[in-house]
Amino acid sequence: MIRCPVTMLASIMFFSASFLMLLLSYEPGYQSTIRYVHTCHHGVRKVHLCQETSPQNSVVIIDMNMPMQPLRRPITADSALMNPNSRILALKAQLPGTTQDHLQIFNIELKAKMKSHQMPEQVVFWKWITPKMLGLVTQTSVYHWSLEGESEPVKMFERTTNLTNNQIINYRCDPSEKWLVLIGIAPGSPERPQLVKGNMQLFSVDQQRSQALEAHAASFASFKVAGNENPSTLICFASKTHNAGQITSKLHVIELGAQPGKPGFTKKQADLFFPPDFADDFPVAMQISQKYGLIYVITKLGLLFVYDLETAAAVYRNRISPDPIFLTSEASSLGGFYAVNRRGQVLLATVNEATLVPFVSGQLNNLELAVNLAKRGNLPGAENLVVQRFQELFSQTKYKEAAELAAESPQGILRTPETVAKFQSVPVQSGQTPPLLQYFGTLLTKGKLNAFESLELSRLVVNQNKKNLLENWLAEDKLECSEDLGDLVKTVDNDLALKIYIKARATPKVVAAFAERREFDKILIYSKQVGYIPDYLFLLQNILRSDPQGAVNFALMMSQMEGGCPVDYNTITDLFLQRNMIREATAFLLDVLKPNLPEHAFLQTKVLEINLVTYPNVADAILANGMFSHYDRPRIAQLCEKAGLYMRALQHYSELPDIKRVIVNTHAIEPQALVEFFGTLSREWALECMKDLLLVNLRGNLQIIVQVAKEYCEQLGLEPCIKLFEQFRSYEGLYFFLGSYLSSSEDPEIHFKYIEAAAKTGQIKEVERVTRESNFYDPEKTKNFLMEAKLPDARPLINVCDRHGFVPDLTHYLYTNNMLRYIEGYVQKVNPGNAPLVVGQLLDDECPEDFIKGLILSVRSLLPVEPLVEQCEKRNRLRLLSQFLEHLVSEGSQDVHVHNALGKIIIDSNNNPEHFLTTNPYYDSRVVGKYCEKRDPTLAVVAYRRGQCDDELINVTNKNSLFKLQARYVVERMDADLWAKVLEPENEYRRQLIDQVVSTALPESKSPEQVSAAVKAFMTADLPHELIELLEKIVLQNSAFSGNFNLQNLLILTAIKADPSRVMDYINRLDNFDGPAVGEVAVEGQLYEEAFAIFKKFNLNVQAVNVLLDNIQSIERAVEFAFRVEEEAVWSQVAKAQLREGLVSDAIESFIRADDATQFLDVIRAAEDANVYHDLVRYLLMVRQKVKEPKVDSELIYAYAKIDRLGDIEEFILMPNVANLQNVGDRLYDAELYEAAKIIFAFISNWAKLAITLVKLKQFQGAVDAARKANSSKTWKEVCFACVDAEEFRLAQICGLNIIIQVDDLEEVSNYYQNRGCFNELISLMESGLGLERAHMGIFTELGVLYARYRYEKLMEHIKLFSTRLNIPKLIRVCDEQQHWKELTYLYIQYDEFDNAATTIMNHSPDAWDHMQFKDEHPDLINDLLNVLALRVDHTRVVDILRKAGHLHLIKPYMVAVQSNNVSAVNEALNEIYVEDEDYERLRESVDMHDNFDQIGLAQKLEKHELLEMRRIAAYIYKKAGRWKQSIALSKKDKLFKDAMETCSQSGDRELSEELLVYFIEQGKKECFASCLFVCYELIRPDVALELAWMNNMIDFVFPYLLQFIREYTGKVDELIKDKIEAQIEVKTKEKEEKDMVAQQNMYAQLLPLALPAPPMPGMGGVAGGFAPPPPPPMAGMGMPPMPPFGMPSMGNY
Repeated sequence: MIRCPVTMLASIMFFSASFLMLLLSYEPGYQSTIRYVHTCHHGVRKVHLCQETSPQNSVVIIDMNMPMQPLRRPITADSALMNPNSRILALKAQLPGTTQDHLQIFNIELKAKMKSHQMPEQVVFWKWITPKMLGLVTQTSVYHWSLEGESEPVKMFERTTNLTNNQIINYRCDPSEKWLVLIGIAPGSPERPQLVKGNMQLFSVDQQRSQALEAHAASFASFKVAGNENPSTLICFASKTHNAGQITSKLHVIELGAQPGKPGFTKKQADLFFPPDFADDFPVAMQISQKYGLIYVITKLGLLFVYDLETAAAVYRNRISPDPIFLTSEASSLGGFYAVNRRGQVLLATVNEATLVPFVSGQLNNLELAVNLAKRGNLPGAENLVVQRFQELFSQTKYKEAAELAAESPQGILRTPETVAKFQSVPVQSGQTPPLLQYFGTLLTKGKLNAFESLELSRLVVNQNKKNLLENWLAEDKLECSEDLGDLVKTVDNDLALKIYIKARATPKVVAAFAERREFDKILIYSKQVGYIPDYLFLLQNILRSDPQGAVNFALMMSQMEGGCPVDYNTITDLFLQRNMIREATAFLLDVLKPNLPEHAFLQTKVLEINLVTYPNVADAILANGMFSHYDRPRIAQLCEKAGLYMRALQHYSELPDIKRVIVNTHAIEPQALVEFFGTLSREWALECMKDLLLVNLRGNLQIIVQVAKEYCEQLGLEPCIKLFEQFRSYEGLYFFLGSYLSSSEDPEIHFKYIEAAAKTGQIKEVERVTRESNFYDPEKTKNFLMEAKLPDARPLINVCDRHGFVPDLTHYLYTNNMLRYIEGYVQKVNPGNAPLVVGQLLDDECPEDFIKGLILSVRSLLPVEPLVEQCEKRNRLRLLSQFLEHLVSEGSQDVHVHNALGKIIIDSNNNPEHFLTTNPYYDSRVVGKYCEKRDPTLAVVAYRRGQCDDELINVTNKNSLFKLQARYVVERMDADLWAKVLEPENEYRRQLIDQVVSTALPESKSPEQVSAAVKAFMTADLPHELIELLEKIVLQNSAFSGNFNLQNLLILTAIKADPSRVMDYINRLDNFDGPAVGEVAVEGQLYEEAFAIFKKFNLNVQAVNVLLDNIQSIERAVEFAFRVEEEAVWSQVAKAQLREGLVSDAIESFIRADDATQFLDVIRAAEDANVYHDLVRYLLMVRQKVKEPKVDSELIYAYAKIDRLGDIEEFILMPNVANLQNVGDRLYDAELYEAAKIIFAFISNWAKLAITLVKLKQFQGAVDAARKANSSKTWKEVCFACVDAEEFRLAQICGLNIIIQVDDLEEVSNYYQNRGCFNELISLMESGLGLERAHMGIFTELGVLYARYRYEKLMEHIKLFSTRLNIPKLIRVCDEQQHWKELTYLYIQYDEFDNAATTIMNHSPDAWDHMQFKDEHPDLINDLLNVLALRVDHTRVVDILRKAGHLHLIKPYMVAVQSNNVSAVNEALNEIYVEDEDYERLRESVDMHDNFDQIGLAQKLEKHELLEMRRIAAYIYKKAGRWKQSIALSKKDKLFKDAMETCSQSGDRELSEELLVYFIEQGKKECFASCLFVCYELIRPDVALELAWMNNMIDFVFPYLLQFIREYTGKVDELIKDKIEAQIEVKTKEKEEKDMVAQQNMYAQLLPLALPAPPMPGMGGVAGGFAPPPPPPMAGMGMPPMPPFGMPSMGNY
């Protein structure tokens, strides 16, 4: 039996059907909109969907290589397109408020926008026509937008009129992008609207012309016509048209742009047969398999037509999907296509290669087509036909045709040595081409020759000495290179042979060829490329003999190889040294030892040794470079010392005696290097070496020691260095050492020692400089040292004493040592400012006055007077300065110290001091006054007054009781701070001062400012009584200030604060004060009667009544006062007070008298609290005359209602008013004043409120009428619920019908009725609701729920009548609760939940079973049931249920049928059964084909099985899982050595392979050892194999392997030959390109052939060939029908 030729390889459910329906919009017939903007499929790589979710859309990208790992990204665009080859996403969004679309291209990997463009019109269809080109279709035109560059969309053509008002479903281009086709669909003709019409526009880019055709689907293809080397471009399109009552379905295949002078493709057409059940079906997609040369036509309802591209012959037809297909995409690598159906399945259909050719040859009986398909697709199944045909042609001497057949034979079944021998056996006729050459010529034109054919052809060419043919064929890749071919060609051309060896990977031959050519560098490159290991040591020895430098380069190249140098570095070095090539060896070692690794220590020592012995300068350079650090340092140190490289020896010695022995050779060591060497020594060793150097040659080595001490002072320590120099009494060394360190040191001892060393070495100028500039030496110690040294030059001592304050000591030293000129020089030139100290010391030393006076006069103006006076005054020698001071005054000096000293002299001499104190403007009053205090206090007061020295004057007057002078001074000063100080309570003399101020100072003053300052001072000092006393004396007594306004105010205010009893008297006696302000102060001071008197005196009535109301709190006096003054403002204040006190009626009366409407809000609030609505009405009527406020009118209505004046309400609302009637009505309703509320609501037409108000009044009929006018769901509910509570069910039903049409309110109404037990009334309401025009699913569902609960007998009838209008899940839950099993089963069936329906029937079969719907309860039919439900059940769940029931074997056929889904539970269950049944063949097949199970667990279970084949499967599973060791161990245990060797080979693990070799040797398996060498040939190293064989006496068994290895080695060497024919290839390539260009220019001479199919003529439609025989029975096991004799399979029953 022939199997089906088309296989459904996969069915991937990536979305549930309900979700996909959200993405696609379907309408009846084919008026559906296949929204490609939502779902797109691009080849075998990606499917992407746009999901419209809230609040943001998202795009889902599904890679077909990983379909279960979708990538989700949020987007704001309307739709998206995924690029077929790369992770690039195109986005489209419509601009709000326009018909324009904004396009963007976004790179997902880089997260960057690549391009964007705003289209001027809306894009109705778009598609990636190539990986680099986006096709955009608008209502009028078609654009191409390239992904590359910054270009904008380019308009390609305008849409033809036949596509007007069409829905575009596809747009394609041919591979050259020269032909474009646009396809659309439109509603069918009026005679048959169900059949959708298809239209196509074909456009030529070269000729810029279009042609309109009728077609539903189209595609481009390339086909190579015999005799034409250039492929032809074909267009295939399928159409289904309705004309004159006839339906014509055709497939057309036509060539586009026929090539002039070349054989063309003959147009083909074929009928598309649609079964009667698919009369309105039509093609929606077409895909062409270039791999097999087949045309796939897919229809809307899931039919698949397969046709041959070359002949348009029908191959196959079947239905591949029960659901409509809306999208397809080519699966080019598989030769099939993907399809997406409405259910959300992604289907993959492709050719079953094993059965296609037998099907065509057997079922279709089309042998020619079968052979063509086999040749074209390289398919099996036609071997016998091809061989038979070949024999026939050969027997007929049609050698050319036979050669062509052999060249194109499927799977190369005729490309064998036997075929070549057959052609060779044909005798050659004179004048004719030999058949063998014809055969080879045909093969060369068709493609590439295999190895045997290449060898035979080359042998012929070599024999004829036509080497150029071989070069051409190799350049064109027509020959398959092999080692034998290379050996053959080597006899004529070594270069060409090398090229063949390289292509054939004959590595040993390639290496040998490079060696012959002396191209050793290429050996390394080639060996690395192919993984070959040559004998490098042998190669290096050969190079050394002829080219030493080349040997160095080769050795360096070896050292740079990955994995390390294949030859030991020491061996290479010895090779060089054996030939006395020291320089070459050095060059090699210096290069390879650059990494400076520890393992290279011996080589580092070696290279240094050979150079120290032969070329010391080279060794010195190497050491100087510092590139080595691991060599033998003591050995190198000894060699360096012997070679005279003392510095290098020092650097390498590590023992102190060695260093001390070498270091004394300073004559041969560079000083700077020696200094640097000291930096490497420890502190102790360095000091020891320095001592040795000084001992050997103090004078000669002193400079080096000083330099070392300077350089490494921090490491050696300053103190040891100084001690070292002091030990050898080398002050010169100490001087030079400390001189360099002095500028950076702050150590006083360092500076002192440097001064000491400089002084002892006679460096007086340096001593003077350091003492002048340094800030860190010890001044006392330095001063003493310099005095003891008695240097002839006193300037260093002068510097020290002047800078550090030793001037008296300096003066004494110089005076006692008779160095008076240094004293004069110091005072006159160095520091005249210290002259007072010098004078003081000279006075102490009893120096003659003439010398002192002369010294003073010699500096005069430079002399500081103050310290000089201090020094003389301290010694009571002030008169000594009289001449000097008078001289300064005569010169015009204004120096305060000069005049202070002069004043002191005048005071002491009592020479009219008052005149000096009052007239001299330059002296310091504080200094002179202080000088006068003990001599004459009055003179001190004069001096202090002159300088305004307040504190000093107060102190001296208090101390000497001069209070009158003090009082006069304080009053005259008018200083607030001074007043505060003398009047502060802590002043014990305050009272005496106040008495003098009141009695003397102020009465004497005539200045208002002085009086004002004094009064403020008393106020600030908080002396009220004293202030009153002062003011009474000034104001009440006749004085210049009696009528002063401010003083009167101050007097009353002060009395208010200090003495309230006097206030009323002051009010009556004084008239010129500020009444309002003083009154407020009196109120603040709680003098309410005085304040009331002030306000009355000044006629301030409002303030006066406020005092009575707020402070005295007497409403009676306030009312009496108001009657007396009769002011509205006064009445208003009284009314407010009465309102606050709760006298609402009196307050309203007062407000009316005051004609005050400003407080109406407070009055309204108070009246409502006091319930005085009659008075409130009077007040509001008065207020309405003044203001127009909604609050006033609203409150007036409410007040009318409270006093039951409903007539006034009706009259008021008819008059103009600004009342907020809605709020008033709500307020009346809340206050249960329903009659008044009814008037308001009726007036404002608020029917909702009126309805509930009438409900409160029990007027239900009126409430229903009002609710009808309100037409509000809330109102209907309130009236309905009230009628239900009142048992007015008729009115309640009227309301309920208006409620239940709202889905959200239905459940509330139902619950209200049910909670009150009104079940029958509720059912009646729902039944009445079924006939409503707006009846919805909720009403039908709720009625079903009520039937299920209260009227079970009506439930089934209701479900059957309205099953399409029910919320089935909700009703399922209720039926489950109420245990209505039969109805529950019916609902599950209607909801497509057959699993639950079956479960319900099985659990409640007595009540729910129906034999018409389900199979009988027979376990033996369970497989039939499961096969029927296979697409609807969860296979894992089925297996779990049967496993728990213990009947897993019962469903074995079912599990075998569904195992193709590769479900883990199914695989494991079947494997378990196979193990239990010991069916190892089925188990091996299951493990091979289905890998979704616990592999390791199964392997662990099987490896302990008693059956050998089972354990072999365990080893196989371990091998698949990559557990090579376990697999090999198991195979070795069972002696399955072949399996073990194959596992080693597949593992790629060299260690495992070599271990297996050792195992075979240990077991004595010599033959297995030899076999393993070849099975694991790529893994086993030859040296290991040879060593094992030699050690175990198995050389014979390893020898074949070695021969093969040597053969491969030489082959690889032979491959490395330079290419000498590149120029010839380039010329030929250029000529071929020119030929191709000429052919391309002639390629599109014509646009379209003249023989395109015309529209069908009347009477010519119908189905040709009589495709209407009865269908044969279906094929068993495949689910697809067999093919009838005429070549098209029947449809079967769907």
